[in-house]
Amino acid sequence: MWQLSFISEQDFKHHVQKTIQHYGEKLAPYNLEKFNSNIVDPIKLIFDKTVYQYTWEEIIKNEIFRQRDKANNNDIGYFHQRIFQYMKGCTVPQAGWDVIFTKDDRIEVPECGSVKTVYVEMKNKHNTMNSASSAKTYMKMQGQLLKDDDCACFLVEAIAKKSQNITWSVSVDGTKQKHRRIRRVSMDEFYKTVTGQDDAFYQMCMVLPSVIQEVVATSDNIVVPHDTVINELQNIANEKDGSFALALYMLGFESYIGF
Repeated sequence: MWQLSFISEQDFKHHVQKTIQHYGEKLAPYNLEKFNSNIVDPIKLIFDKTVYQYTWEEIIKNEIFRQRDKANNNDIGYFHQRIFQYMKGCTVPQAGWDVIFTKDDRIEVPECGSVKTVYVEMKNKHNTMNSASSAKTYMKMQGQLLKDDDCACFLVEAIAKKSQNITWSVSVDGTKQKHRRIRRVSMDEFYKTVTGQDDAFYQMCMVLPSVIQEVVATSDNIVVPHDTVINELQNIANEKDGSFALALYMLGFESYIGF
């Protein structure tokens, strides 16, 4: 029985599938050539393996994960933003704002009473904006308040320091600026605003793992990558009298004296 009342099972599974498909080429398997395309640092890997007590297989898997993960934040940003297109009252424009939430019978905003519309800029993590981008975003929100006096603007953070819906204070041209209808909001509080359910984000998180597992298991066009790096390195090691460390050194130092 489907547990989420604010999004249908079909829409949620479709969105999870679309998010995984956005991983695109990162789902491609890693061979040794791809693994070393930017030349890994063998000495760092050997230090990490020894200090953290990893096996060779674990340290190679960790490095492959690190390389893949560098580009994955945009894909998860897609998940956080685009899921709202399936929720009542929300639109996800092609440009301008990440989400626009409108409610005919008003949206309650702390310290502000109620408004008809909330305009959202969304960030994956609380520390991804520098002072210049914060000031630019804040001025954009100030401009929206001037155009629409029945709205609020939210900076929504998927990974905030804590659950919050507070006035956002920013330094613009050296002057501290704040407005009670320009707010800094954690993702759980935004889900609460949109759905009217206090724990809506928690509910979504509880359902998500099993849905991802089901989508990966049942989708013909989603292929779990099978990496061959460890096997290729082992073959090189076998040629080098069984020394896996030497096989790893060859990735970065093949042309160096002695190697």
